[in-house]
Amino acid sequence: MTPHPLPRPARAEEAELPVHDARSLTEGGRAHILLDGQSYLLRITRAGKLILTK
Repeated sequence: MTPHPLPRPARAEEAELPVHDARSLTEGGRAHILLDGQSYLLRITRAGKLILTK
C-alpha cells in the first residue's frame, strides 16, 4: 500500500510543526508514549477517534 501524503495545516505557524500519521505511529492500534518518566497509552477507537490515557 502506497502511503498518502499528509495534509499540512493552513496557518503558517502550524505548518512548521511536525506531522505524524497516527496509524503509522500506533501500527494500526496502540502505542505507549513517554513524557517525563510517565507512560501514556495512545489508541485508535473502532470509530477512528484518538484516545490518550495515563
